[in-house]
Amino acid sequence: MKLSARNLLKAKVSKITMGAVNAEVELELGDGQKVISIITINSVKNLGLEVGKNAYAMIKASSVMIAVD
Repeated sequence: MKLSARNLLKAKVSKITMGAVNAEVELELGDGQKVISIITINSVKNLGLEVGKNAYAMIKASSVMIAVD
C-alpha cells in the first residue's frame, strides 16, 4: 500500500458506535492514545471493522494548528 498521507498510525479498533447513517470508530494507538473517526456504516462493513481488529488511521490535512499557553 502506497499513500501520499504522511501521518499513518497503526492502531487497534477499540470501540464502534453505530448511528443511523454513520459510525464512530475509536482506534487505540500503542501508547494508549486514541483517534476517533466518523465514517459511514457502509465503510465499516466494507472494511470488515470489528473491535480488536488492526487498522490504520490516515491523517491528511491541509493545515494543522498548534497552540501553547
